[in-house]
Amino acid sequence: MTKILMIDDDVELVELFRDYLQTEGFQLDFSHFGLSGLQLALTGAYELVMLDIMLPDITGTEVLNRIRQQSRIPVLMFTARGDDVDKIIGLESGADDYVPKPCTPRELVARLRAILRRTSYLEDIATDWPVIAGPLKIWSERRKASWFDKELELTSTEFNLLETLANNFGRVVTKQKLSESSLGRPLAHFDRSIDVHMSSIRQKLGCQSDGRSYIQTVRGQGYQLIKG
Repeated sequence: MTKILMIDDDVELVELFRDYLQTEGFQLDFSHFGLSGLQLALTGAYELVMLDIMLPDITGTEVLNRIRQQSRIPVLMFTARGDDVDKIIGLESGADDYVPKPCTPRELVARLRAILRRTSYLEDIATDWPVIAGPLKIWSERRKASWFDKELELTSTEFNLLETLANNFGRVVTKQKLSESSLGRPLAHFDRSIDVHMSSIRQKLGCQSDGRSYIQTVRGQGYQLIKG
């Protein structure tokens, strides 16, 4: 069974999700506190972490920041419904996606499966040749990327976005396509997830000598990894 960790202090919600997820082929472990949850998340025993932004000891954002210092494990954050600030903070801190509370178990399972499909790690094999897009190299099966021959530290969603841009090097990719290929879901109205992830990627790539970003926004269309 796929092992998932849930860090949330809502006892009833944890029990509800644990029972439902078990019927869907998941094993759910949990912690009601941020610090103990952080320790579990870094053990390497789990394939994904579900993390509430509000916890009794430290914030979910602080837990996420500490996870990202040591691990690329996929993280799905719970946010307050309609609270764009929480969503943006979570994404900027390295969350792969978010789901608003309250959500149905069915919606949660769909999000989990979408993330796990995108982040399943395959064994390194000799035929894993990189996609080369200028100074960018992408090894899809190893989930590895380098920029000017230096390895990039990317979240799983950032990797997926950059991989999609690399496969369309020099061409504009719509936000709808980026959302479907990288988040596993259609782009929702007023959803800024792609923009926030792209901002983080841009910071990691830096700028060209003339100050321009390597990833250009094409207004009304999408994003483009430029050829120079």
